[in-house]
Amino acid sequence: MRKIPKWLVIFLAFDAVVIGGYFGYKALRPGGSDAAEAYAWVIIDQSYVPKNDVEAFIKTDADNRGALPVQIRNYGSDPKILGRFKGRKYAKPSEKTLEMLNQGLDDWMIVDIRYKAENDRDVIRTMLYLFVKGAWIVGDTGELVGS
Repeated sequence: MRKIPKWLVIFLAFDAVVIGGYFGYKALRPGGSDAAEAYAWVIIDQSYVPKNDVEAFIKTDADNRGALPVQIRNYGSDPKILGRFKGRKYAKPSEKTLEMLNQGLDDWMIVDIRYKAENDRDVIRTMLYLFVKGAWIVGDTGELVGS
């Protein structure tokens, strides 16, 4: 039986240390595994100036219900977040799926809405808004799953 060359053992040991270090760094990096944590919560109250039509709708709807202030986390059109969305109509859809199932789709947006219920309980709803034929509509409601 032949001996394993010394340089091959050193090379394999070095590779194992580098690969282990890489995965260890990825696992221990704070906030690195959850793309949703990169987005900040914003408080919508009477003085808040909406940045787009969806935020204006959320503010108006919350004001009409007497639910102000509410907090939102606007993910915009982030495909990574869309891939984590699970609702009643869509389960981890892609942009192509949304386009195929919604004729005239021009844009989409995912927003988390957090508010206090009547029993003083925090409620978080994840909404998928679709811009179809010149108007924003609620496409689905659900949650973000996985990471």
